[in-house]
Formats: sequence, structure tokens, C-alpha cells
Amino acid sequence: MYKPYIKPVFTAKPDVNVPDPRISKFVLFVCRLFGRIYLFLVLGIARIVLRGSRHIFEAYQNALSGKSRCIVAFRHPNGGEPQLLMWFILFKLRNLAKKARFRFRRKPHVSFVYGYEVARWGGGIARWIMPNLGAMPVHHAKIDTVGMGRIFKAISDGPYPLAIAPEGQVSYTTESVPRLEQGTVRIGFQAAERISKEGKKCPVEILPVSIHFRYGKMGEWSLARLIKKIERYTGLENREEKAGFTDRLEKARLYILEQNEKRYGIAVNEEKSFNERIDRLIEKALETAEQLLGINRGRQETVDRIYHIRQLCWDRIVLPGKTSLKHMTLVERALADLRAGEAWHAGRHMELVDFIWYFRIPVPSDKAPLYEKIEYAQNLWDFANRTMGGAYPNRVLNVHPKRVLIQVAPKIDLSARLAEYKKNKKEAIGKAMDDLVAAFQDCIHEAAEYQI
Repeated sequence: MYKPYIKPVFTAKPDVNVPDPRISKFVLFVCRLFGRIYLFLVLGIARIVLRGSRHIFEAYQNALSGKSRCIVAFRHPNGGEPQLLMWFILFKLRNLAKKARFRFRRKPHVSFVYGYEVARWGGGIARWIMPNLGAMPVHHAKIDTVGMGRIFKAISDGPYPLAIAPEGQVSYTTESVPRLEQGTVRIGFQAAERISKEGKKCPVEILPVSIHFRYGKMGEWSLARLIKKIERYTGLENREEKAGFTDRLEKARLYILEQNEKRYGIAVNEEKSFNERIDRLIEKALETAEQLLGINRGRQETVDRIYHIRQLCWDRIVLPGKTSLKHMTLVERALADLRAGEAWHAGRHMELVDFIWYFRIPVPSDKAPLYEKIEYAQNLWDFANRTMGGAYPNRVLNVHPKRVLIQVAPKIDLSARLAEYKKNKKEAIGKAMDDLVAAFQDCIHEAAEYQI
């Protein structure tokens, strides 16, 4: 039994074993039984509304009959989108399609692609459910031939659609598209090219899906409570009651920003804009994390640096591969624990940057729609959460929506663009990316017109 000479604050753990993806009837039964309870705890009594339904009905009808291969490209601003979409597609889509006179050849399903780190922090239940629903893990920051092989096989063999978040991770903002990665489009084109070489007449299509929350009177009450909670944590609760929404949140976010600047020894410069100050904070926090981990920055972009730090942190906390803790000497085990503790602290800096990179948006005006105010207030609370050492798992939806809109846009046929792709890959991918961004922006515009 391992008995440390000095009890460590944080200990290294053995690697997480994720079973090969499969579809388990028993796990499907469990999800049907408890899935709605889970969604109730996360979303409250929100009613799910499908908009642009014909697009998803047609895509599923063709995919399930073997006439096409479908990649569901879904926006991922809050974190709960995969669970929501999975439950909706498994247990609601077929009946809705029947009412619209669409017949599916088999029961609908969808296989999600997720990052390996989710299995590491998601706990035992997530590690049991996800692979048994056909979800496929993949690494963001290192070569993963096994994971990519599974993805291509799932698209090529069908018949179930594959779901990928083109944003690469949680993006924290619903009403804009801050950033998309090219991975989804690249995978789609490569799969289309492989299928074409096999002589199959089976187009590969991307189906853009966006999820939006809408709130009622309870949302207004919950928003007021959330703002008071933020002000209590920031010491700003004792002020004039007549102050408007924008003024109250401006002061709270400025306070949180200044606390972070003090933490990193950044001189406060009130002449600089909020975004300029955030950019300085991002750089300082990343440098601190990289120094703790001994990383040479190189020429990586900010988000790539985040991925690199996250991967290295998890590989020190949860030792990858067949590294055995049992066969370490006491000195080796103690050093592994120290490295895990250093990685955890480096991860606090990374988690701050992971959030504030997306938080460079203005505070909504007093006359802004309620859903914009609520999203910003929840993000401001997350700013405080990350400042206090929290991470994504500590992020919660403090305000439950009244409606959840699943907004679907028309498909993007990649197979129809293969000639262009073979002629100039970079240009074809760029055009497809522009079309995907435009599709998401159309979803945002159409969702804004919805009235409860």
C-alpha cells in the first residue's frame, strides 16, 4: 500500500479506460428512463421546440435508408447540447417525423464525437453511458489514429449520423459564432472522397443545428437573484437600487477583471478597453501555465495553446497508457503526485483563459432581449467562478429556460463539391466553412424571431 512520506495535496491517478463504442439496448433503456429527469435538473420544465424540422427529417430519412451519410454539426455554447440532442433524437424525433409523414427505415440514433478529457473529468457514469451509446472519443492536441479511424468508419459505414461540434469545445455564447474549427468540414470532405473512390453513390452531408434558450417570467426573477449573487461575491451589493442592468454588470465585471490583473501583476490601465485588458490577461495567464509545465510556446495560436496545456495537465493528473503507479518507487510516486499538483494549478490558469477568450463581448443594454441578458449574467458568474479557481465542471445554468429551440438549417452537400475539393482543397474547405458560418448565423436570426 502506498504511504507517502509527506501527504500530497493532489495525487496522480491511473489512466481512464474507455470501452470501444457500441450501442447497448440496456443503456438506451436507462437513458429513456432517467434522461428526462436529468434534463429536468439541467433545464427545468423547459419545453423543446423543433424549428426547421423538414431539414432534419429529410436528412435522417435519407441517412437511415442508406441514401446518404450525415454529419450533424451542432453548436456547443453551454455544454448540455450533446445530452439534449441525444435524448431528443432517440426518443422524440421519430414520432415528430411520423406526424409530418416522414417514415424512417429504422429507429433514429446519433453517434457523438467527444474529447478524451470528458471521460477523465466526467466521472464513472459518463464513462459508462457515452461509449455504450456509440460516442467516440478523440484527442484534440495529439495525433489519434485510432479515434480518427473510428470516425471515418462510422461515416463510411453509416447508417447513423455522426455529431460533431465545429467549435471544438464549449463556446459560451449562443447569439454569435465566435470561432469554428475546420475539422468537421475536413472530415466530411475526406469521407466523401473515400466513399467516392469505393464507387458508392452516397453523398456526405453536413446538417447545421443550433440550440437556443428562451425564458419567461421565472427567468426575470431568477436573473435578479443571479445578479444579487454576483454582487454579493464581488462586494457590490450595497448600492442604489435604481441602477440599471448594464451599469450593475459593468461594475461587477470590472471588479473581477481588476482582481485578475492584481493576481498576475498587471498594471491597471483604465484608458484601455475591456477587450484590450482581457487580451493582456490571456497572455499573462497562458505564460504562467506554460512556465509551470515547462512548455515552450512556439508559434501556436491562443486556442492551440489552451488545448496543449489542457492535454499536458490531464496527462500528468491521469497518467496515460500503461503507466503503472503500483510499480513506482516511493520517490517516483511522490514526484508523480507533485507533478499532478503542479498540473492542477496550471490548469486553473488555463481554465480562466478558456473562458475569457470567448468573453470579449459587450454587456447587453437595458433594452436587450431577456435571453441575451441571462446568458451574459451567467457568463459573468462563470468569470467569477474561473477567477476563484473553478473550471468548466463548476459552470452551472443558474436560470432555467422556458423553451429550448432546436433550430435546424438546410444541409451542406460536400459530395457535390468534390470536384472543387480535388482541384483546390484549401479554397473548397474555406467556402464550405463560410457556408457553415452563414448557416449558423441564419439559425441565430431565425431563433431571434421566435416568440414564447
